[in-house]
Amino acid sequence: MQDIFAEDVGSGTPLVLVHGFLGSSDMWAPQIEFFKDDFRVIAPALPGFGKSSAINSCDSIECMAKAILNLLEKKEIKNFNLLGHSMGGMIVQEIAKIAGEKILKLICYGTGPRGNIPGRFETIDQSREKLKINGLDVTAHRIAKTWFIEEDKSKYFYLCDEASKQTSIEAADNGLVAMKNWSGIKNLKNIKNKTLIVWGDQDKAYNFNQVETLNNNIPNSDLKLIKGCSHNVHLEKPEEFNAVVEEFLIKN
Repeated sequence: MQDIFAEDVGSGTPLVLVHGFLGSSDMWAPQIEFFKDDFRVIAPALPGFGKSSAINSCDSIECMAKAILNLLEKKEIKNFNLLGHSMGGMIVQEIAKIAGEKILKLICYGTGPRGNIPGRFETIDQSREKLKINGLDVTAHRIAKTWFIEEDKSKYFYLCDEASKQTSIEAADNGLVAMKNWSGIKNLKNIKNKTLIVWGDQDKAYNFNQVETLNNNIPNSDLKLIKGCSHNVHLEKPEEFNAVVEEFLIKN
């Protein structure tokens, strides 16, 4: 397995940030800046995405999870806090299944336990078809607009555009295939880690039923709703998002 790229800054207890579909490590810029004073922040770029775009992409969530675990093993990081967004939230659920004993605290953000996402603004198959017809630039821009209340007028929307430019059509299609074929429902009851679930109340990608299923089935979980946000809460209201995550990480 080839080594994926990761931002690695700060010192202290490791905090691993896993981006979502069509994302990159750069999309965590406000979080890296905020958390680096108190944590060792590690933000990987998934295979085929961002600064790992030259690496063969994965067509399964398990493959992505193992790429991150491989990265952490090479960095000799034995225990870590773990935060995953969207598709990255599926990946961290898979990491909890494979190596839950390594996770100190788990944060599932803007995500759900079903990869073939019910209630999404369009089906996974529709996204694959539009990707094939319209190409990556058009498709990525259209999808990313749904992630913000202010769509492409949002302050940090440019990070989404930059991330998509580093992604190949193959990586994007493989990401959609990986999500469609994944389900974490059966494993939720086995997640023993203290877990925070974060959701923007106007998320068009994951409806409330998704996050409610996480909260009702992960034994030691809390749900935090952030109002006036769509899918990218961490870029729409970074100060509020960071405060919620910080409080969860530092409390006993």
